[in-house]
Formats: sequence, C-alpha cells, structure tokens
Amino acid sequence: MRLPRLFFHLVKKQQGTFFRAMSGSSSSSIIPKTVNPDIQRERDNASFNVEDFAIWWHGGQDKLKLKRYVEKSVYADMKEESMFKTLNLSHEDLYTEAVKDSIRLAKKLQKLQAELNPGGTDIWPGLFSGTNMWGAQPAGNPFTVHLSVTIEAIRNLGTDEQFEKFGKPAENFDIAIAYAQTELGHGTFLRGLETRADFDRETDEFILNTPTITAYKFWPGGLGHSSTHCIAMANLFIDNEPKGVATFFVPLRDMETFMPLPGIDIGDIGKKFGFYGVNNGYLGMKNVRIPRTNMLMRHAQVNRDGTFEQSPAAGLSYFSMLSGRCWIASNHAAMLAVATTIATRYSAVRRQSPINPKEPEVQIMDHVTQQMKLFPEIATCIANKLATQKLGQIYQQTAAEIKRGIFTGLPEIHALSCAMKVLSTSDSASGVERLRLACGGHGYLASSNMSNLYTTTTAGCTYEGENTVLLLQVGRFLMKSGQQALAGKPLAPTVSYLQTAVVENWSGSLENIVQVLQSATANKTRLALENIAARMLGGQTQGEAANNAGIELTQAAELYGRCFIAKTFLEEMTGPSSKNRSPALNKVLRNLLELYLVNTALKNMNEILRVIQISDADLRALQRRLEDSLAAIRKDAVAICDGFDFHDRNLLSTLGAYDGNVYERIFEEAKNSPLNQQPVPKVFHTHLKSFMKSKL
Repeated sequence: MRLPRLFFHLVKKQQGTFFRAMSGSSSSSIIPKTVNPDIQRERDNASFNVEDFAIWWHGGQDKLKLKRYVEKSVYADMKEESMFKTLNLSHEDLYTEAVKDSIRLAKKLQKLQAELNPGGTDIWPGLFSGTNMWGAQPAGNPFTVHLSVTIEAIRNLGTDEQFEKFGKPAENFDIAIAYAQTELGHGTFLRGLETRADFDRETDEFILNTPTITAYKFWPGGLGHSSTHCIAMANLFIDNEPKGVATFFVPLRDMETFMPLPGIDIGDIGKKFGFYGVNNGYLGMKNVRIPRTNMLMRHAQVNRDGTFEQSPAAGLSYFSMLSGRCWIASNHAAMLAVATTIATRYSAVRRQSPINPKEPEVQIMDHVTQQMKLFPEIATCIANKLATQKLGQIYQQTAAEIKRGIFTGLPEIHALSCAMKVLSTSDSASGVERLRLACGGHGYLASSNMSNLYTTTTAGCTYEGENTVLLLQVGRFLMKSGQQALAGKPLAPTVSYLQTAVVENWSGSLENIVQVLQSATANKTRLALENIAARMLGGQTQGEAANNAGIELTQAAELYGRCFIAKTFLEEMTGPSSKNRSPALNKVLRNLLELYLVNTALKNMNEILRVIQISDADLRALQRRLEDSLAAIRKDAVAICDGFDFHDRNLLSTLGAYDGNVYERIFEEAKNSPLNQQPVPKVFHTHLKSFMKSKL
C-alpha cells in the first residue's frame, strides 16, 4: 500500500522544525537515569505479576508483543517531546506538523506491515489511528475519520460494487474521505439537515446544494484541507418531493492540483479547544453535480427512471454512525487509563502533609481522599473498556445480521452504542478533571498532558451526537421496550430485566448489586412511562409530554448504560474467562469490581431506595466496603497502571513517566520554555523598560 503524492503536497516548507533544538537550552538533561525509589517500592510490593495484567488487558501475549514491537519500531528514532512544545505552535504549524507526523507514521506502519504480515491490515492501516500511536501524532491525526468511520460507512451503506469503486481506493489511501454530516445549524437531528440532493432525470445526476449558511457542513474531521472526497448526508428530493436522508459520495478537490472543484466552498473552521491538528472543516456546495450511482444504495435506491425504493428499515441510514460511536467509547476508556496512569504515578512520588503530625510527609496516595480521586477512575476505565469490547461484539453481530436481511437488532445496538458513547465520554471527561485536580498545581501545567486529555475527552461529549440528545434517544428505546414489557412481548437482551427485575432483599453481594441496579432502571422506566401518560391525559401532545419528562428519560438512560457496564464487568470477573487468569490477578480485578459496583450503588442510592429496603446498618456497611476496597487497591495501584503498558511517548507527561522523576522533568521543561531562552525578553526593550522609567 502507498500514500499518494497528493498528501506530500499538503506539507508546506517551514522556516524551522517542530523538533528543533532550542537555543540557550542545556545540552545535557538533568533527568536521572535511575527510577525514583518511591515508585520502585510500589512496584516491588505489588501483589500480582504486572505482565499477567498487561497480557490480559491487551487481549493476549501475542497482541502485547506485537504492540510493544510496533511501539519500539515507531518511536526508536523520534525525540521524546511533550504537549508543552506542541501547544507553542500556531494553528497553521499545528496542522502542518499533524500532516507530517501522520505521513511519517503511515510509512513506518506500512513497512512494519510488509515485514510482519504481508498483505494484512492489522498494522497498516489497523494501528494508524489506534491508541498506542497517539504519541507519534501529538497534534492529532487529520485522517482518523477517514480510516475509522468513512470506509466502514461505504462498506455498510454502499453496494459491493460501490465499495470496490469508492471503498478500495480509500483503503489504499489513494483518496481521503471526510464524513460530512453535521451542519452549522444542525447536528444530531438528521431530519433537520438543510443540505439538498435533487435528482435530475434528464442527466441521471444528483444536484447538491447547501442553500443557507446554516446548511454548510461544519466540523467534519479532515474536511478542511486533508480530504479529496466526502460522504455527504443530505435530504433527498425527487420531483421536489422529500424522500428522507441519504448518503452521497462527493468529489471535493482536483486530484492533481488539490484545488476545490467547481461549486465547492471548503476550508478549515479555525483553532479549537483541542484536537489541534485534526483539520475540522466547513463545506458549502452550489449546484454540485454527481452521478446517480454516487448515492450509496445498499439499502435505499434511486433508479434510472427516478423511482425510489425505500430502505427496509429506517434506522439503516444511521447505522454507519454506530461504528464511530463504538470507536469513540473505546478510545475514551483508553484516554481515562492514560490519565489514571499519570495521576497515580505522580501520587506515588509526591509527598505532602503527614497523617500523624510527628511523622514525615507521606506519599499523597496514602491519603484516603486522594485514593478516592484515583482508584474509582482506574476501576471505571477497566469497566468501560470491557463494556466497549462487548459493545463491539454486538455491533459486529448486528452488522452480520443486517447483511442477511435481519434488522431486529438495530434498535438495541443503536440505543446501546448511544448509551456507551455517553457514559464513556462523560466518565472520561469528569474523570480526567478529577485526576488533574489530584495532581494539584502541577496538573495545571501543559507538560502534564492533563489539559490535552481534558480537551480531547470533553470534545467527545459533543461530537458524533451530543450526549443529552443521545440519552433522549436511549430514553425513547426504553419507553418502547417498557411498553413491550407491559404487553408481554419479547425484549432485546440488554433490557430483558424490564420484565423480571424484582429483587426482594438486599444482600449486598456483587450479583445482588447488579440486580438491584437493573430493578432501579426498570422502575425509572416505569415512572417515566406513567408520567408521560399522565401528561398526555392532561392534554399535552406526545412530544410535549416526552419533552417535559426529559429529565426522567435521561436518568433512566444513564441507568440502562450503567447496568450494561456493571453486568459486563461482573461476567468478566466471575465467568469462564476468569479461569484463564492467575489467582493473584483475579483477586486484584475482583477488588476493582468491588470498588466499581459499591461506588456505583452509593452514587445511585436515591433510585435504589425506591425499589428495595436498605437499613442504616447496610448503608454503613456499604461505606466501609468502599473504604476497604480503596485500602485493598492501594498497594497495587501503580502496578495496575503499569499493566496498562503505556509507552512514555504516549503519556507525553512530565508527571507520569515510568521512571517517576517528576520534579526533574518539570524543571527541565520550564528551563526549555521559549520564554527562557534569553535572559531578557524582547518585550522589556520594546515596552516594559520605557513604561517602568516613565513618571506616572
């Protein structure tokens, strides 16, 4: 496989280079070659074999070995830089570096693919946008959407012939594609999209238009200057009659000159909160003509005579988005794991505030309040990763069924992917902020990488479906499922407990906690149904009633997602797969499961108490279990994070490096700041000196 010459033209010649040696900086590093003794002691005292954890976390020894080999090969000739230096670049330079980094990484992965598995796709392009390659692209990857979303969309929405025509060149990177759905004025509400595709019977073409400013496509990753084509979602019209949303393969730029094609108005939307080099773009179209056969027609078709064949299931038009949501959920679990690694290692090195006044300052991880900031996030990233793996399996199963003409699983995978996207992104965003605070003032440094992690995780709460809107979609699925349950109809597997979730007694066992959470979800669903019905009897329309019950619907949706995560975590820890792990590793994972379930129960106690009686003694016992689980994890926390096996290059953090030499790394970064390369800044001579000498 190859990268076309086109993408090499994207990189402009720069006066300097991102990896230049800064003038005035010391030629020798002050960072010790040894490991900080506090963090080494944590590793020496762990109760389990870290390698066993890493093998489990990465899905087997072979996968772990491959990951390490690829990382070693990719990072061998790359200087270790931090986000601190990346953030010093201008917006144009950030994008330029992102393209250069991506091309350099692509070449390396292509070489490794040919070396290790010729003809395969597991390394290239399989790892190009993977979590283990983040450190090779600190400014972001403009081609992530191309590889993670658009190719899958063509495969699912296009015919086999269309995939050969459009998808294969995309796989080979002969073209690069953006997924142009979101508009300046519309996002998740697809029916509200203003972009039009009108069928011209005479020429057998579609005419695409964005008739207003709000109809402009806005936000698609890579659209600005990195894509030659796009998949555009538009409302289809035949003889001016609307036929619903359809997807179209649209050329954007000349393949030789890279100039926008006639009728195309395209560019970058500007610097953002994060995702600096991803090149999010805008797209306007004025009378852009494409062949009729550029409409992706696996499910809905427009024939040569203009007749329209409706898709057999309405939800198929958004099925391509679901793979993106599965991918987002998985990535955010990994991002939270990065943040937990940084904060936990820092907490093992930082000493402050003695617990007993006459004794020395302790590692801050010895403070229970610090443990409460760290350890639930470790448990959450593990729980969310397991749940997103299960989600991926259900997605693949549903995709296979759809190809066989079976569409019954579509509503469930839609709801489940929405719920997991919401919980994984919101858990990561709130978790990263909590972990940043756990690092005190040093967490505020750009070189900690916490700011980059925060902006990246918070972005996930709004792209590919704003989280509240997605929860409302899950709520609608629960309402329909609740009505089916009342009618005695069969339910989808992940909501089967709506018919059976009645728990008589509180025992506090892990299995009991999961059952009680399911009962609380069923009850919340019932209450929302009843309240909607009552509002409709009072004269409200169904839409008005659902809007006024929106808070309850989103709460029920969150509980539904949390039940899926809790049940998946429990099954992994107690099911057949536990037999393949060592007793010591199982004990550690059991402690993490205990913490996750007990903490989840305490957070949702207001809903739990509505379905089961729990005494004050039971609540006190639950609080003690929370504290005991923190204590049980304390001795293994650093080793667990080591088991995530993040390369220092992927952490990009002065606080989280494996050697634990935090203070030396922080100080060296400060010394290397551009502001410190001259003893007197230029602004002193141009502004400050005259101001200080002026007589006010």
